[in-house]
Parts: sequence; structure tokens; C-alpha cells
Amino acid sequence: MDDSWRPRLRGERIRAFVPPQLPPVPALDLAVLFAPYDAARGALGQLNGVTAILPSTPLFLFMYVRKEALLSSQIEGTQSSLSDLLLFENDEIPHVPIDDVAEMSNYVAAIDHGLKRLRESFPLSLRLIREMHAILLSSGRGASKQPGEFRCSQNWIGGTRPGNARAPSRHADAL
Repeated sequence: MDDSWRPRLRGERIRAFVPPQLPPVPALDLAVLFAPYDAARGALGQLNGVTAILPSTPLFLFMYVRKEALLSSQIEGTQSSLSDLLLFENDEIPHVPIDDVAEMSNYVAAIDHGLKRLRESFPLSLRLIREMHAILLSSGRGASKQPGEFRCSQNWIGGTRPGNARAPSRHADAL
């Protein structure tokens, strides 16, 4: 078992991933990171160039945010489509349960809020993330799950509690 996976006791034995302390020992070799950093800067430059030929950057962002909201909400199990969201935003009746579309609309509102705050020179910060989280969970399935607050309990996959959750895969141990 990797040293990062440590047993924890919270009424029952569970295994939790505890990352190493910062700063890392040995220190990061920043020279090794230069090539990926340079590649990322080049990709951002290409993206910036593409925006110059877009017929409408605001329209692109409008649709991109909604597409991202759709993909993110589908991970959570919603059954709505992009057309359902657009209908909902235009006060039309979508073809799926309204709760699913309202949840997807919360994703859009949270992203819009974050982008607006960043444009106003508000720093990318934990406070901004909590603000966006509060909007995301303002209604729907997450409304009772501490909107705007960070999780303070163990997360798990499968089972009804950490003690009977699915064991980490071989891949998780390799990380």
C-alpha cells in the first residue's frame, strides 16, 4: 500500500488518501516543467488566435457555457438536453423534468457569476469558488448539501458509508 493511503478511524476503519505536505521534498525541478509550460502557452496563443476569426465571441461563450453545463449535469444523472435548457431559458416548457433543467440552469448561473466577478478583477479565490458553489446548489438535489461550503466529510464511491465503500482500484494505488 502506498504511503499516501492511510487508515483512518471515524467510528469504523476506512482508508483515506492523505497527500504529502507542501512544499514537496525533494523540491520540484522547475526546469522539467518548462517544456509543458511552454506548450500550454502556445496552445493558449492558438486559442486566442481562433477567437479573432469567430463571427461572435459572446455567442461562442454563450453556447460553450451551456454545453459545459449540459455535460457536467449529465455526470450527475440529469436527463436534459441543450435544447431543453434553451427552452427553459426562454420561458418555454422543456421535454424533461423541470428539476433536471433547473439544475442545469444553476450550472450556467454559477459559471456566469464567476466570469462576471473575474471580469470585475475579483481574484480567483476560495471565496469565489464558494460563491459559485452556492449558486450551483441553490435549488435541486444539492440544496440541502451545504451550498457555498466545502465538504468536511470523507467522500466515497459505492456503499452507504466510507466503511463499506468500494475499495480503490489498482490505478488509484499507482497514483
